Amino acid sequence: MKQPDNISLLSDNELIQRIVQSNDTHLFAVLYDRYSSVVYNKCYGFASSKEEAQDLTHDIFIKLFIKLRTFKGTAKFSTWLYSFTYNFCVNYVTRNNYKKNEKNFEGEIPDDTDLDSSDETIFSMKSEKLKKALEMIDPNEKMILLLKYQDDFSIKEIQEAMDIGGSAVKMRLKRAKEKLISVYKNLK
Repeated sequence: MKQPDNISLLSDNELIQRIVQSNDTHLFAVLYDRYSSVVYNKCYGFASSKEEAQDLTHDIFIKLFIKLRTFKGTAKFSTWLYSFTYNFCVNYVTRNNYKKNEKNFEGEIPDDTDLDSSDETIFSMKSEKLKKALEMIDPNEKMILLLKYQDDFSIKEIQEAMDIGGSAVKMRLKRAKEKLISVYKNLK
């Protein structure tokens, strides 16, 4: 007689396969338990309150349940989920806050600006002022910076998560760092 599977021991890919085949919400709850705190923390970086981060987390998992069958397994599930979460949050922020924040910062970075966009400059920024500056830049720029500096993703991992080339990742990171530093320096 076959012993019942211990669901908590299944790999992410095995668990996802079973969820997709059965649409079983109890199986999905196992996936939720594995990743809800990580997703919440990512959402909190985009939200203005704990409640808003909880709402975003809830919305992401509802959408995830529907979209789970689009996971191809070519990247690790956690990488795919982080990308899914960031894209959801970026869309949310873009829809709700970007126009308001754009009015607060009307300056563009001149092409000839010699900004020091080294990692050391990013790491030396004061956290409260940095958080404010991150809220004022484009959500896509914020996303790539958070993937690199908060989640410690490599260029290759960002490339996989965003489905763009390595040189595009490097260029977007460079531009996002320059924009962040410019906004940061203009804050009072």
